[in-house]
Amino acid sequence: MNIVTLTEELGKDLGRLRFSPPVAYVYNPLTYAREPCFEYLRRYGSGRKEVLFVGMNPGPWGMAQTGVPFGEVCMVRDWLGIAGKVGRPEREHPRRPVDGFGCKRSEVSGRRLWGLFRDRFGSPEHFFARFFVLNYCPLLFLDKEGRNITPEKLRGGERDALLTVCDRALHRAVECLQPTRVIGIGSFAARQALRALADTAVQVGKIHHPSPANPAANRNWQEIVLAELESLDVKI
Repeated sequence: MNIVTLTEELGKDLGRLRFSPPVAYVYNPLTYAREPCFEYLRRYGSGRKEVLFVGMNPGPWGMAQTGVPFGEVCMVRDWLGIAGKVGRPEREHPRRPVDGFGCKRSEVSGRRLWGLFRDRFGSPEHFFARFFVLNYCPLLFLDKEGRNITPEKLRGGERDALLTVCDRALHRAVECLQPTRVIGIGSFAARQALRALADTAVQVGKIHHPSPANPAANRNWQEIVLAELESLDVKI
């Protein structure tokens, strides 16, 4: 199984799930942003990787717009060299529109994460020769006011069903990419990776999430993360 086939199956599994309030809107960029999403997977997701970086789930101005994890528009288009047709979710909150590559908002998390890799590696080919980036959950959840709902805040049974699907997909991604280490970008992703990969020899670590909602990320985030990666014996 390759990463493209795996993601196709993940999309089908997620499509069978249903969510109730406080979730009012569910955005699935695997479907409406399929073209750039699968271009990213095909172009950069082949071969064995040393390290797999795993985020939590899409932000409204990142993967929700471009289909690429931490997919800030300028980084995806200008550094990763990916563009493509992006449609719209089945139901769209007026405060969280999907404009695809026409989105004028910049996702800070994506700008910081991909900016670090750009600064250290120069070209995406050099980065992806050793590394890959996925989101643990590819769905964005919004309440009726358009506020994000993180996967861990879902109702119990709905949360458990989602985590079971995403755990299985992460396990399969590791089987496919064969990294020796998985690094969660933030605490949630690291916890889920530990759970999903408990029966493997893969080492799981964590770095600070680059979100501006994380106070530590607003003070020299690059330096903090470089030190964390060095402590994990990951050279970038």
